[in-house]
This record gives sequence, structure tokens and C-alpha cells, in this order.
Amino acid sequence: MAALTPSTNTTTSWNKHNTHQTNCSLQTIHFPKQSTIQNPPPFTLPTIRKEDSNSPLKPQWNFIQKAAALALDAVENALTVHELEHPLPKTADPSVQIAGNFSPVQEQPVRQRLPVTGKIPESIQGVYVRNGANPLLEPIAGHHFFDGDGMIHAVQFKNGSASYACRFTETQRLVQERSLGRPVFPKAIGELHGHTGIARLMLFYARGMFGLVDHSRGTGVANAGLAYFNKRLLAMSEDDLPYHVRVTASGDLESVERYNFDDQLKATMIAHPKIDPISGELFALSYDVIQKPYLKYFRFSRNGDKSEDVEIPVSEPTMMHDFAITEKFVIVPDQQVVFKMSEMIRGGSPVVYDKQKISRFGVLDKYSKDASGMKWIEVPDCFCFHLWNAWEEPETDEIVVIGSCMTPPDSIFNECDEGLESVLSEIRLNLKTGKSTRRPIMTEKDQVNLEAGMVNRNKLGRKTRYAYLAIAEPWPKVSGFAKVDIFTGEVNKYFYGDEKYGGEPFFLPRDPNCEAEDDGYILAFVHDEKAWKSELQIVNAMTMKLVATVKLPSRVPYGFHGTFISANDLANQA
Repeated sequence: MAALTPSTNTTTSWNKHNTHQTNCSLQTIHFPKQSTIQNPPPFTLPTIRKEDSNSPLKPQWNFIQKAAALALDAVENALTVHELEHPLPKTADPSVQIAGNFSPVQEQPVRQRLPVTGKIPESIQGVYVRNGANPLLEPIAGHHFFDGDGMIHAVQFKNGSASYACRFTETQRLVQERSLGRPVFPKAIGELHGHTGIARLMLFYARGMFGLVDHSRGTGVANAGLAYFNKRLLAMSEDDLPYHVRVTASGDLESVERYNFDDQLKATMIAHPKIDPISGELFALSYDVIQKPYLKYFRFSRNGDKSEDVEIPVSEPTMMHDFAITEKFVIVPDQQVVFKMSEMIRGGSPVVYDKQKISRFGVLDKYSKDASGMKWIEVPDCFCFHLWNAWEEPETDEIVVIGSCMTPPDSIFNECDEGLESVLSEIRLNLKTGKSTRRPIMTEKDQVNLEAGMVNRNKLGRKTRYAYLAIAEPWPKVSGFAKVDIFTGEVNKYFYGDEKYGGEPFFLPRDPNCEAEDDGYILAFVHDEKAWKSELQIVNAMTMKLVATVKLPSRVPYGFHGTFISANDLANQA
């Protein structure tokens, strides 16, 4: 989940066609009352598959269920009217959160032989997939950008040619809401705050009691991370199990199932698991905001066999969006953004910046069977939404952690007047003394907000020299990316172009056996806000020069995280 929250001046109104219209500085968005969302002009969409039309199959209810549905809908409508009597905060206002190119698009079937400027490198064979939040249905009240339904955008490369498709991940939440024709699952960030948030939770569970919705099979959106593991592409958000999505031979996407690793995974999994490039194992965390254990750690073998859960001792539910691994250890941040459900009773948000808490990082052997040997090291006033890498330096008994430290920590969740800063930082954890140090990697004159990105994943958990990170300016848009030399602080910036903005830069090695760490290419979806068209840019990571541009047939909204699946792996999917 990238830490990007849109903000623009907007107004909201109803038009004569009974569609909700949001006017913003970039465009006008029309949300139809049916279950599909139209692209904003000037695009003309191709025909959508029949099963994706705006005539969902309605559930068959008995008399009692129908009466209950009418009553609960009436209560919710009254609640919404009451909620909208007061201005929504920008962090929950859909006319802000999904304005411009943050707004949703329809699914797109595969389009082959796309126009290419320049030449696609011969080494790029496979599919680049990127996740994002794309609400299927019009928000009825509060909505945060992170709340949208998961949609994957895929560009497949075959012998210098490229295709494109985008599809929703068919989560249980999306399937049920599409059949009902309205959003009924509570939105974790946009709606669950204050007394109205409590009321919406009660309405949701009341619908469950009458069999109008089924929350037993998951409530997540699968919109944040993507990982290819054990022959499966997994779409993830930290509020649910992963979803297995298959890439077809033509380059299309098919949702297979809500994936529990053959009944081994019983709890949610965060959207940033780590795959060790040497062992092929997957390491992950799971957190709970209601009941203990609040945090668990586990791993999967290369073949998908799960370890026992390791309960990590934390005193309260903590936001655990990301973590890190080294060759021997797992690094777990316990930071100042926490969950306090009691704040809803007081009328506030359950996502709280606890200024009294001292941030700390836990260091645990990757193969520990319990947390008794975990060493906690305090890192005051540190909040990293993402950690880019970590490694061991045995000569000094230190763990080096590379992350972007954000201040104020909760600004992407709660409205605040203070401008957000995201500083690429080196954090050193001394295992011998139990002390930490933290320093900005770049000089003050080079300082820019860097959020969303990666290191060469073939070096994950090992000492790396380069990080490729999104230049999140003008915040929250991404104007380009920076290649940062972690050792020297030298920064080389690449900008997408005039009025062009993108998202996470994805580093793809030219060859898995490349000796040079930066021998590869950066892939990034880019949107031209002047021409209102999208493209995929391919940049040589060594020279930082554009080598090819793939023109896309449909707009690609700004999104979150992606991965690349090689042609060989595509041919051997489960």
C-alpha cells in the first residue's frame, strides 16, 4: 500500500441523470447507480464482457430477509444523511480521495500489439502486474483511497511486443457487493470513525445475522501488494487472506480463489511478505486489531509448507504494514501508529498517533519457534510505512535498516495541517549495546519525499547499494523516481515528463545472474494529465535514460505495488 493520499479542491452535486458527479481540477467523474464505474471523458471504453455488465445477479431472499434488508437500508440511508450534514475530513471525502487520476476505471479485456516508442529490451519476457484501489461502486459516505476494491493492471511482453489488460480481483467482498448493487461492507479507513463508524459496524453485522451478507469468507479488498510465490500470483491487503490470480496465456487475468495455502493459513496476512532470494522461502506477519495475539510471525517453505505461528509480544494493536528480513533475522517495527477502538466511542478515528509511545524494532532469528529470543531496540520518533531493505554487519554487531521515515506518522489516515515529509533514512540497530542510530541518507539540498519503491530483489536481505524510490512530489503525486546510492547519498533523479505522474518504480534485473546490482530496467505506469492518456515507461537503471514507452489503450489510475513474473514462471503456474 503506497502512502499516497490525493488532495484537491472539489465540489459535489447531483445531475439530471441521477448520477453522482464530482468536479475537480482535473476532470469530472460520473458514478453510475449500477454496479460498474465509467471512465471519465474523453475515453471511449471497449465493450465489457457480458458477465461484467451492470445487471448483477440479485440474491434470492425470503420474506423475512427482504423485510430486514429494507429496514436496514432505511437505517443506513438515514445514517448517511446525518453523516453528510457535516463536511467530511479530506482523508474520508470521496470527492478528494478519488479525484483526477485517482478515480476508478472499468475492467479492460486484453489488447494486443500496443504501440511502442523506442525498443523493448529483449531481456524483458513475461508480465508486469501492478495492484491498486479501484472502487466498483459509488461510495455512499466516507471513503479513503486505500478502501477501494483491488484491481490488477497487467502488461505482458513477448518478443518485443506488449499487451495490456486490467481486472478486478474477485474478492468475496466485491462479489457480494456487486450482487447487491450497493456497498455494504464497512470501509476500514473512510467510514470506521466516531459514532457513525460504530453504527455502520452494527448494521453490517445485523445484515450478517439475517443472511444478507456473509463475512465469514473474508472482508478484504486485496488491493495493495502482489507477490509471485509457489507458482501463484497472490493479491494481498492486510485485512484478509491473499487471493490467487492466474495470468492467462493471452495476458488476461483470472481470479482463482481466496487462498489459504491448503488450509494452513487461518488468519490475515500483511500485504508485504518477503521472499528470500536464496532460499525461496516466504516470510510474513499477521496482525489483529481486536484480540490477542495482536501480532504473529510465520514463514512458508519454497513449496508452501507453513511453519507454526510465533506470537510477537506487543502490548496493543500496532499498524504493521511492512517489515524486513536479513540473511538470519526478521526485523519487526513496533511504531507509534496504533489502533485504539475506544477512540470511536469518543467520536474519533481508531487509527491513533501515540506520541507517548517510543518506537522500537524487534530482531528475531528467522527460524525461531517462539519470541523468547527477540531483542527489542528503541528508535525514538521513527515511523516507517515501508522498509526497503535490511542486512547484517557482523563486524560492528549491527543490523542496518533502510526505510522512509514519515512525519507526522498518521497524516495519511487523519487530517492534519502539518505538511508530510518522508525522509530516506539509515537506521542502525546495535545488537551488542541495544542502542540505535538514525540518519538521513541524502543531503539536505537533495532532500525530496521518497515513498514507494524497492531495491534489487535478488539482493533482498543482503547489503545493497541502490534503492529506486518514487519522488512523491508535488505530494501526493509522483513526478518521477530517484536512484539513491545508499553508501554515498548520491541521488540521480528521473522525471516522467511535463504534467506526467506515476507511482512505484519497479526494478527488473536484466538477468538474474547480473553482477552489477543496477544492471536492469525500471518499469513504471505513467499518466499524462494534460493529454489524459497513460503509458508504461521503461528506463535503463544504469544510465537513467528512457529506452521504450508502451502506449496503453486505457487510463491507469495511480496505484500501489507490483511485481514481475517471468515467461518461464508464467508457463508453470499452478
